[in-house]
Amino acid sequence: MIYIPVYNGSHLSYSTGFKELLFILLILSQISCTKKLSPPSSVNTLSKAEPVNSKATKEARALLQYIYSISGKSTLSGQHNYIGQLSRYSDEVNSITGKYPAIWGSDFGFAGASHDPDNIAYRQKLVEEAKKHYAAGSIITLMWHSCRPQDPEPCGWKESVQADLTAQEWEDLVTPGTAMHTAWVQKVDVIASYLKQLQAADIPVIWRPYHEMNGGWFWWGQKPGERGYPALYRMLYNRLVKHHALNNLLWVWNTDRPRAGIEQYYPGPAYVDILAADIYENDYNQEYYNRFVQLANGKPIALGEVGELPTPQLLQQQPQWSWFMVWSGFLLRKKTPDDIKAVYDLPTVINRNNLPEELGKKE
Repeated sequence: MIYIPVYNGSHLSYSTGFKELLFILLILSQISCTKKLSPPSSVNTLSKAEPVNSKATKEARALLQYIYSISGKSTLSGQHNYIGQLSRYSDEVNSITGKYPAIWGSDFGFAGASHDPDNIAYRQKLVEEAKKHYAAGSIITLMWHSCRPQDPEPCGWKESVQADLTAQEWEDLVTPGTAMHTAWVQKVDVIASYLKQLQAADIPVIWRPYHEMNGGWFWWGQKPGERGYPALYRMLYNRLVKHHALNNLLWVWNTDRPRAGIEQYYPGPAYVDILAADIYENDYNQEYYNRFVQLANGKPIALGEVGELPTPQLLQQQPQWSWFMVWSGFLLRKKTPDDIKAVYDLPTVINRNNLPEELGKKE
């Protein structure tokens, strides 16, 4: 016998009947609980693997399709390198594991000779190093710690990259025709000239600009809402794609830890190929992961920067991470060589030596 609870004003009593209705309500309740407790599933069909740029190069398309194909099953290894140190940390990974990371990463920089690892004087060398690694089979990812629009390059870290804009300066930035907007365009056009060289060499680039926007430490950070960060991201997309015809880029929207409220910074699925998160202090929170998979709604997700390699257990628990990229000198800060080998030797981790040849021009 099934009883239905009935509230009579002072306490619950139970009556029989409406068996089918109760059964349906119980099933719906179980489904609702499952959604709250379990990470949402991701859709990995190649039919959804279309770049947001309809004119994307065949190399960029192939790379995105490959990332879709491994999502939920395998994870690409990656290593960041300072622009002024070229491949120092990727080489360190190889010396420890006997393998190169699948992804070689770097940054267009902001500084002068006083802070040489981030020196903008190395930008042309960065392009040549990216070509070298692509020829050897690596996937290339690039980012940009940009100076504030009104500050000349090179600039200081705290004085510019981590400085803020006033509300009026921000409004001027996202308003075409203002001096602030024009200064921003000039900086973007400089970076476009280097990206064009990679496009001319048929090299696709995983491009993750203006990262960690939900944090408060960069001038583009903590600017939620339509006239905030999403407007800046869309402006950059339109300048590089529509004005400069840069079709070799896969567009990555890269948050700090995906805490509550990240949706306020999302420019929308029409501008984002891949969603990435930066995780430091080993803060691989399952809630962050679940929220990110939910927001991605079938798009790939990745660990854009990490301070510590994810453990084999973590990669099993959070299988949708399409790649991880360790930040430069953090490789051995809290991990031993054996820890690093354990991750690089996982059958589910893809290194440069076992990437499909069609993704790079292997020697």
